[in-house]
Amino acid sequence: MKFISPKTDFAFKKIFGSTDSQDILISFLNALIYAGEPIIQDLQIIDPYSAATVSGLKDSYLDVKARITGNKTVIIEMQVLNVAAFEKRVIYNLAKTYANQLKIREGYPRLQPVIALTITDFEMFKEQPDVISHFVFKEKKKLFDYPHLQVEMFFVELPKFKKELDELTTLTDKWIYFLKNTPDLETIPATMETVPELEKAFQIANEANLTLKEFEDMEAQEMAIEEQRGIITRGVEEGLERALERALEPARIQLMQEGRQAGMQEGIRAGQRALILRLLERRVGAVNPDVVSRIGELSVEQLESLVEEVVGFSSLSDLMVWLDRAE
Repeated sequence: MKFISPKTDFAFKKIFGSTDSQDILISFLNALIYAGEPIIQDLQIIDPYSAATVSGLKDSYLDVKARITGNKTVIIEMQVLNVAAFEKRVIYNLAKTYANQLKIREGYPRLQPVIALTITDFEMFKEQPDVISHFVFKEKKKLFDYPHLQVEMFFVELPKFKKELDELTTLTDKWIYFLKNTPDLETIPATMETVPELEKAFQIANEANLTLKEFEDMEAQEMAIEEQRGIITRGVEEGLERALERALEPARIQLMQEGRQAGMQEGIRAGQRALILRLLERRVGAVNPDVVSRIGELSVEQLESLVEEVVGFSSLSDLMVWLDRAE
C-alpha cells in the first residue's frame, strides 16, 4: 500500500471532514482533546467556511469544523508551514467562531464553548517539550479559571513526537503517529488495526482508493506546499545574509580603516628608506644589500631617528654601529 499524507489540506479534510468520517473524527478528538476518554459521543460536521458577519472583517477557511457533545464547537486546522503571524491567526479564527454564534439581537447567554485544535508540522513552543499544549483563561497569580470557561486552545506539535511503533500505548499516541508517519508506511500496522476508526482512516488514506481527479488535486497541493516552503527557506536565507552583512559591516569598516592606516605607515616607511639610502649614497658611496635589508626592518620611529643621524656619518662603519645599537 501507499498512503497519502494527512498533513495536506486535501487529505486531512478527506480523512476527517467527510460525511462518512464522523466515527473517525470522534475517536481523533477524544484522543487529542480528552486524552482518549470517550467524552465525545456524537458530533455533527459543519461547513468549515466562516463568512464575516461584520463588514470589513476577514473570512475564515478552516480544515474541519464540528459541533460535539455538550453543544461545543471544535475548529480544527492542520498547518504544515510556519508562516508569519500564524499564532495570531489561530486566535482570530477562535474569536470569530465564538462571536459569529450570535445573530442580531440575540443575547450573550446563547454563546456556547468553542475549542480550537491546531496541529503543526513545526515547533511553536520551543521552551517546553510536550507534544500537546492546552491553553485556557486563568487568573495570572492565583491560576483559577475564568467563570463559565468558553474558549480553549489545543496545539499538537508533530516534530516533538518521537515514539516508534512498538512504543505506542495510548489512543493519543496512535493518532499522532498516524498524522506524522502515515506516508512512510507500506501496510497498516497491527497495533493500528485494533482501533476500527484508525483502520478506517488508513483505508481512506490508501492512494489506491483515490479517483484520478483526487490524485491530481493532492499532487497540486503537495507541489504548492513545496513551492511555499522553498520561498520561506529562501526568505530566511536572504534575511540571514542581510543580518550577517549588517553584523559584519562595523568589522569591515574597521578593517578598511586599519588597512588604510597600515598602508599610510608603510608608505611613510618606504619614503624614509628611500631618503636614507639617497643620503647615504651621497655621504659614503654605494650601500651593500645587507645594509639595505637591515634598514628595511626598522620601525617608522627608528627610520625618523636615522634620517637625523645620517648627515653625521662619515663612513659605513658609523652606520653599522648605529644599526647595531638600534637592534
